[in-house]
Amino acid sequence: MNNERNKIPSLRPTIENLSQAIFTVNRHAKTAPNPKFLYQLKHDAIKKMLREGKAKKTGLHFSNNPRNSQQQSDVLVVCGDYTFHIPPTKQDFEQLPHLGKLDQSVRNPRATISLTTAKRLLSVYTGLKESTETAGAGKTRKYTKPVFKKLGERYP
Repeated sequence: MNNERNKIPSLRPTIENLSQAIFTVNRHAKTAPNPKFLYQLKHDAIKKMLREGKAKKTGLHFSNNPRNSQQQSDVLVVCGDYTFHIPPTKQDFEQLPHLGKLDQSVRNPRATISLTTAKRLLSVYTGLKESTETAGAGKTRKYTKPVFKKLGERYP
């Protein structure tokens, strides 16, 4: 019975399955404790889909969360029924039209794919493997006793 539960149906890398998997990975990466691998998986999958013609760059949007600047733009990519944002390149600024602010009313459809299945599909598709360090397996912190000092003393 436990063996049946661990079997995850393998999906074919169609445009719809890949875009659902990217959506699921992206949604989970926003709240993951270590999102680096998930964002790398998303980025590599979108790049490969662009190379294969399964996705298309539509234009540039102003970013909702600019990092260290007042304004930042992201590239809007359409994959099937889903849209995603990726960081722009210099060629993107020269070739793509700027679409202004992101329209908050446009939403991606719900995805019915689990995170495990999405990660497996995108890993097979891109060839990117999650290292065991990144997964967080086997990470245990050694306990250190708290150090208390008398009032006014400095810590070393």
